[in-house]
Amino acid sequence: MRSWIILFILFVSPYLLFSQSESRDSIKVGLVLSGGGAKGLAHIGALRAIEEAGVRIDFIGGTSMGAIVGALYASGYSAQALDSIFRNTDIQSLIQGEIPRGSMSFYEKKKDERYALSLPFDDFKVSVPSSITSGQRVYNEFSRLLFHVSDVEDFNDLPIPFFCMATDVETGDMVKLDNGYLPLCISASGAFPSLFEPVRIGDRTLIDGGVVNNYPIEEVRAMGANVIIGVDVQDALKTKEELRSATQVLLQINNYRTVRGMVNKRDSTDIYIKPDITDYSVISFDEASDIIDQGYLAGERKRNALDSLSALQAPKKKQEAFPEIKNDFVLNSVEISGNQQYSRRYIKGKLRYEINEVTSFDELEQGFSNLEATENFSSIKYVLRPAAKEGRYDMELQLQEDATKSFLRLGIHYDGLYNTGGLVNLTRKHFLLYDDVVSLDFVVGDQVRYNFNYYLDKGSYWSLGVRSRFNTFEKDVDFEFVTRETGVDLPEVNKLDIKLADLTNQIYVQTNWGEEFVFGLGLEHKWLRIRSETVAARQGQSVDLDNSNYLSGYGFLKLDTLDDLYFPTRGVFFDADFHLYMVVTGLEFEDTNSFSIAKAKGGFALPITHNWALNLSTEGGFSLGSADVNSLDFVLGGYGAAFINNLTEFVGYDFLSFGGDSYVKATFKTDWNFTGSHHLNFTANIANAGNGIFENGEWWTLPDYIGYAAGYGFESLVGPAEIMYNWSPEGSNGFWMFSIGYRF
Repeated sequence: MRSWIILFILFVSPYLLFSQSESRDSIKVGLVLSGGGAKGLAHIGALRAIEEAGVRIDFIGGTSMGAIVGALYASGYSAQALDSIFRNTDIQSLIQGEIPRGSMSFYEKKKDERYALSLPFDDFKVSVPSSITSGQRVYNEFSRLLFHVSDVEDFNDLPIPFFCMATDVETGDMVKLDNGYLPLCISASGAFPSLFEPVRIGDRTLIDGGVVNNYPIEEVRAMGANVIIGVDVQDALKTKEELRSATQVLLQINNYRTVRGMVNKRDSTDIYIKPDITDYSVISFDEASDIIDQGYLAGERKRNALDSLSALQAPKKKQEAFPEIKNDFVLNSVEISGNQQYSRRYIKGKLRYEINEVTSFDELEQGFSNLEATENFSSIKYVLRPAAKEGRYDMELQLQEDATKSFLRLGIHYDGLYNTGGLVNLTRKHFLLYDDVVSLDFVVGDQVRYNFNYYLDKGSYWSLGVRSRFNTFEKDVDFEFVTRETGVDLPEVNKLDIKLADLTNQIYVQTNWGEEFVFGLGLEHKWLRIRSETVAARQGQSVDLDNSNYLSGYGFLKLDTLDDLYFPTRGVFFDADFHLYMVVTGLEFEDTNSFSIAKAKGGFALPITHNWALNLSTEGGFSLGSADVNSLDFVLGGYGAAFINNLTEFVGYDFLSFGGDSYVKATFKTDWNFTGSHHLNFTANIANAGNGIFENGEWWTLPDYIGYAAGYGFESLVGPAEIMYNWSPEGSNGFWMFSIGYRF
């Protein structure tokens, strides 16, 4: 009955009651925007319809996604501007919060490109993370978009007075946020449980306001609104037939209170806009355009009421399309709180900020990504306020250190060299010192292996590392992949079935420049055994073609700015390694003098179009000094495995197909990301390899080995899945190669 009375007044009051401007000014319109995840994008379309009708909004209250859209509108963005922003933003990517590869240190890159699943493992108890994502990239975007109102403490001082709702996670109390730092408050209002980390404001830890008040109509009316426009994007309760998953059941339970409370709230709303978005879910951010359009259509269905309301109001001040935003600014000071175990120097080294120098939001985001990539902090929030000196800003950096120190990590992999493997990893931070981490990989499957790492991270200072690795595989080879003078009568066969076992122990120091460049020096002990089952079967005894210990000093230099290891689209890389083998023991022939092995690889990835990339690389290696050992020769062939020592991939040939004490190789690869996580690619590589090719000039001749491969790749949850058809002009038959999972 109330709604009919309101509509009647709206239609007739221009002639009866509001002929004077004072009466026009007395109409105060409040806007209520509900929460609803991705469905909340419909608010933008509804705002377009409201704006086109000429309605002036005097107060805004919102929850969750309604708080986000409402805050941006209240800060000065027009509905058309919001429409443009959200249609052209990859919201899904922001929410997933994937850390750019360039923000990871070399240690963090290896971790990220090795394990499919990571779980907290404190006190020998496996648990699940408290959230899927920290929401850091979303927060950075809020800060950038709302930077023009960073001086506003009281939200009543915004162009349109505003508030949002949150929930105290400890007490369940409803919390109205109408002052503070606006990006922080809307992050709290939208911190959907289990998706985003809770947000700490003052002494309270806050989560999504939709838990207790998803449609804050009473609070908007209390601001002074006498006409309420409400946009409701909440889900109705589902039937038992529709509840097909545990997630849907949990959402249903969460919606009980909200749906029941909406009966009265809907009746109290003067102009109630309900978009038809039943075909979308709370995570349908990839369908943003369609959801926005549905919001506009719902607003247009209320156009008569909106036009009548507009006629009652004083002329509306035109909304700015895009407020003036300064992306570049000068940091006046940085105050850090919440860090007990990590020093200010450590944090500053990751953020790379400089006081009294111009910085930008892109540089800030890079720094915060560097800090987040360490996994040492569960929350990284900051407040930017104008400093006393014009043009400068003070930053309050609020950190919360991650209480989890131990992790259980898992992975699976298959390739043509190691066959099937399952990876179990235990990682412990702060094992001996604050800045260290210890990690143990154990691989079960066709080839049992382990990989131990201890790393003391001192950033750009000299860091210390200790590694130990045991690796083994079996393979048929068709060339002398053994010592040059074995003292063993090899049988007249085309192939030797060999089993390689490699135990490598290293201690090293390294220094980093940023996250992309590292230089290091170390000492290495290697035990290498190559056993031939073919020879053993012919001679009736176990025969080792090599069973030696190698002691060496080594140095390495790495540069890596690639955006992805497996399907790169941009960036450069360079990897050089030099080993001086000083002592070799255990060989069953004449003493071996010291010798050296040097190798290097470099290249780049270049985007041709938005989904088509070109990769080019060259590499080579050689031995120095006289040695009757070729167990550490360069051996080429195969694809998709984690190669050790001087084994190198080469498409068109099977694993361990050819080699020598020196080689050169060039690779051309083009990759087409034709949809989603799906790729089609073509690879061509050429090489010269043999003994002494640099001395005799063979490295500069036409290639002796040419190989091609055409394949399909898929970015799966366990790592890349790739299938490739290989062929070579030197071979008679083509063949298929298949691999799946991160390489280890």
